[in-house]
Amino acid sequence: METKWLEDFVSLAETRSFSRSAQLRHVTQPAFSRRIQALEAWAGTDLVDRSSYPTSLTPAGKTLYDQSLEMLQALNNTRATLRAHSTSSQDMIEFAVPHTLAFTFFPAWVSSLREKFGPFKSRLIALNVHDAVMRLVEGSCDLLITYHHASQPFQLDANRYEMVSLGQEVLAPYVKADADGLPLYQLPGRANQPLPYLGYAPGAYLGRVTDLILKESSTPLHLDRVYETDMAEGLKAMALEGHGIAFLPHSAVKKDLRTRKLVRAAPPGLPGLEITMDVRACREKPSGKDSDREQSKNPAHALWDFLQSEKI
Repeated sequence: METKWLEDFVSLAETRSFSRSAQLRHVTQPAFSRRIQALEAWAGTDLVDRSSYPTSLTPAGKTLYDQSLEMLQALNNTRATLRAHSTSSQDMIEFAVPHTLAFTFFPAWVSSLREKFGPFKSRLIALNVHDAVMRLVEGSCDLLITYHHASQPFQLDANRYEMVSLGQEVLAPYVKADADGLPLYQLPGRANQPLPYLGYAPGAYLGRVTDLILKESSTPLHLDRVYETDMAEGLKAMALEGHGIAFLPHSAVKKDLRTRKLVRAAPPGLPGLEITMDVRACREKPSGKDSDREQSKNPAHALWDFLQSEKI
């Protein structure tokens, strides 16, 4: 039995909706349902009355709900106690960061921070976007650094979490330059000769944003998906080898643009094939039991206060 099953179950008991809880837990509804079924298999009995709407708990489910609240609280308290025993954890700020931002945005951002804020110790946890968000939700990091776009918002409870913008990132199509410095392939392509397209794997956050660009393009684009991965760095490597066109964040390609290894795949007369995203820092709001003095000693709290003051 996994603790996240209990957290899923508590969410379901409180929202009384599989779809709403799946959103809050940042998983698809089928995956969320499978986790509830796994918990029922572990318990050996039905916990949810699926014949009613809104969803309600069975008597066994009500018992487990009360016990789950106590168990999760006890686990959280234990984790806080263990962390307090570790000196290295006390002064180390843990960041959960999607892979692309970990390679591109994060190193330069930390350098800038150290000049303005001062030195600090950091631990980087590089994950896909979904798992990075779950690190924050599960209380396993101090700060989440991630992309944000209005078309693909994260369902983070505003009463529990807060955000601050760190900058912006433009997602656009790039391709290897030929010997003359021109695009090896140039959009929009032709129906009888589609261009090789390097795409993100299904479910990847940047893939969903790219799909929005393609969907809203005023000019029909003729693309043939020849490769996919969930990492922008993987797409960039393939684009550098001339395998096709890839939609990439500007921070991932700026050095390659300067050396003309990569160029824009869209001509100036073909507008609309880019989208601007926010880069945001997110954290769980401090609980009321944390005193101002305790917060001031926490480097993560101090850094957050600095980030907020920078935006005033």
